[in-house]
Amino acid sequence: MNGDNDIRYKVAEAARLAGVSASTLRLWETQGLVVPERSPTGHRQYTEADLQRLKRISWFRSERGLNPAAIREALEAEAPGEEVAVSAGAQERNVDLQVGRKLRSLRHAAGKTLEEVAGDIGIAASVLSTLERTSQGVSIAVLHNLAEYFGTTISSLAGEDELRDRTLVRAGEWRTWPRTTPGVTIQVLAEGQNQMDCHRFVLAPGASSEGAYGHEGEEFVYVLSGRVEFVLEGDQFYDLNPGDSLYFASRRRHAWSNRHDGETVLLWINTPPTF
Repeated sequence: MNGDNDIRYKVAEAARLAGVSASTLRLWETQGLVVPERSPTGHRQYTEADLQRLKRISWFRSERGLNPAAIREALEAEAPGEEVAVSAGAQERNVDLQVGRKLRSLRHAAGKTLEEVAGDIGIAASVLSTLERTSQGVSIAVLHNLAEYFGTTISSLAGEDELRDRTLVRAGEWRTWPRTTPGVTIQVLAEGQNQMDCHRFVLAPGASSEGAYGHEGEEFVYVLSGRVEFVLEGDQFYDLNPGDSLYFASRRRHAWSNRHDGETVLLWINTPPTF
């Protein structure tokens, strides 16, 4: 049996697991941030160590705002503390698996099989199985449908309701949700049992909800950078640029997508906390 060190990921799979696009991985390669192996036919192959490095690069870029040179320096500074880095990585993976574990627990408590839940939601059983095992591979819309199916919220699945009350959150110290959806990073701006879900969404190029969803409450979206398109009720289109905001009743089915060739960053508030 092969160990984790023998696993090789193709560029598309590595990009999905790292939460970025394949073109971003190629760019990072030209910048010297990561050097994947090559197959005998010349195709890129990423090891498990490469994948963890990609996640660190993504974290330094999205949460610290570092440029490539600064990221290289930060990665080199971490190298001597390999044992600590592995421990931190293990902790991060444990958090990243949280959504899948909660969904599996809810399904078992409901006495449902994978096939039953997947059929009711309208997805393949293999997709739900992968989600339960890895907490990855589904859209925000599907995740919302699953949360609604089990009578909970996406925020609860992500463990947000387990965070202790925190009055002040400093810039760059946001807790990040498990990355269930490729290209979508959700950071918590206000922790604890609050009357509002306050989040910072970072959307990679092309990232979207991949479908519409609705729930109780009201929400406010403010574009910090980039460009995003919202579609309400399937026929009302809003193209939002930096400084634009949108306020709507959450029960109106809404879908969204990053219309920018770079990252789009949003301030997103739901009240009450029903997201």
